[in-house]
Amino acid sequence: MKVIKSFFMGIAFLIILFCVGIFVCALSPDLTSQLAGVVDNVEAVQIPVVSDNGLSIGQSGLNFPGNGNSGTGINTGWIRDQGNQGYVTPGSEPVAPPETVSGMGGYEPVTEDLEQILEEEADNLTGVIATGELGEDLSFDASMYPYYAMLEPDLQRLYRQIYANAQSLNTSFVPVVEVSVSRVKTVFEAVYNDHPELFWLETGYSCKYLGSGKCVELILKYNETADYLEQAKAEFGSRAEVILSGARSQGTVFDQEKYIHDALMEMVEYDEGASMNQSAYSALVPGRSVCAGYARAFQHLMQQLGIPCYYCTGTSGEDHAWNIVKLDQTYYNVDVTWDDTNPGTYDYFNKSDNEFANTHVRNSLSVYLPACGTSVAENTGEASSGIRDLINENPQQPLGWISRGKPNFSEADAAAEALKEENLRKAGITEDQVIDSLEEYYKDCVEQMKTVGTGEQQFSNVVPESFWPSIENVYSSNAYWKGYVETALKELKADSFAIQLQAQRLGGGYYRLYHTIYTE
Repeated sequence: MKVIKSFFMGIAFLIILFCVGIFVCALSPDLTSQLAGVVDNVEAVQIPVVSDNGLSIGQSGLNFPGNGNSGTGINTGWIRDQGNQGYVTPGSEPVAPPETVSGMGGYEPVTEDLEQILEEEADNLTGVIATGELGEDLSFDASMYPYYAMLEPDLQRLYRQIYANAQSLNTSFVPVVEVSVSRVKTVFEAVYNDHPELFWLETGYSCKYLGSGKCVELILKYNETADYLEQAKAEFGSRAEVILSGARSQGTVFDQEKYIHDALMEMVEYDEGASMNQSAYSALVPGRSVCAGYARAFQHLMQQLGIPCYYCTGTSGEDHAWNIVKLDQTYYNVDVTWDDTNPGTYDYFNKSDNEFANTHVRNSLSVYLPACGTSVAENTGEASSGIRDLINENPQQPLGWISRGKPNFSEADAAAEALKEENLRKAGITEDQVIDSLEEYYKDCVEQMKTVGTGEQQFSNVVPESFWPSIENVYSSNAYWKGYVETALKELKADSFAIQLQAQRLGGGYYRLYHTIYTE
């Protein structure tokens, strides 16, 4: 009897477990799908868990190309190939944005809609959808498209496929390589970050995957411009060309960059409610956007001039986007959005990582972009004519740059008439722009201060290298105060004055001096 009783108790226990299992699965359909995956393939139980930055936290051991055994799928050595040190994340998160730019964010990270399907459904997809465009004939220069360069080769194939299908407005396709859902997010983000010209591509996409984590279908999403794309492209190109035509007339790469920076501040208004505000289109066509639109418009315009410019994402107390630009051999941070205040500023223009550390911290793939503020020459020991050779690295102490030493110059060369025309051509200036006496310099500073008015302003002038010792002397001895400041303050009816002085080597034996001043 005891044996029979034990038998029936065991049966009852199993029935109870079975009923509980049915109840739990009814409450959780996802669990049902996962259990089905176990039945089909016991080795493929683990579902990848994806972190905020798109990197896998619990990756299964499946050997997908560009995945399983290759870690993140990122080729971190690409930065060294570009002669640059890697970015060092600051020790602490940035404080809240300064009051003057509080709320001027609006960047939306890439999002994914995931749907797990069964093997049978995946088999049925094979006869319905194809790989679409492969983009095998495409190539992307590492200096212009860093997110492509940082991917391992197999993920670069998927990058080209996503780019080509987005160009053709294809919605659904099978990945050209076997890839996990977490790697898909990495690659999609790389494509999106590199290509602001794909303004019709949304920041989100969908992916169907198996219980193993393998992605079997990609679905791209497009904004409303996809419905009238040719017209939208024409408007986008026309608005861009208005700025580019003006930028091309500028003498140096730095001048071109500054022109674009200023033009965007002039034509774009910050509006967190703007339509398609993650795209360059929102900034260039309707002229209303958030940080993402500003940054992607700046990136696109600089790319059109052949100047390396990257879309950088991170946090500034909230999700935020800005740019990294390469001028000569040095990388700098640029935040056009935060400069677009009333009045506009250069507070976040061409800054090092150290200068940005308290307000901007990179995340996601942007941590693999080059460090800012360190030149290639400093890393390789090669000679450099970078624009920051003589620029004050800490403008709060405008005379600190004197200790870097006087520039090398030859008075004989400066005086040689035979070289003057060639030197002016190299500098991209005309002879009437050059100031070569203190009397002329003081007069020009007074006139420009009267023109720009009070408050925080900026003006510049051009001097020959041979005039450098005189400039150095008037600022180190404070002679500049009587030289032009007192006269200018009287003309402006102002009482106080502060200055940050920076110098840019133009080539050909000339410097451009930038005066950021404040009067009230």
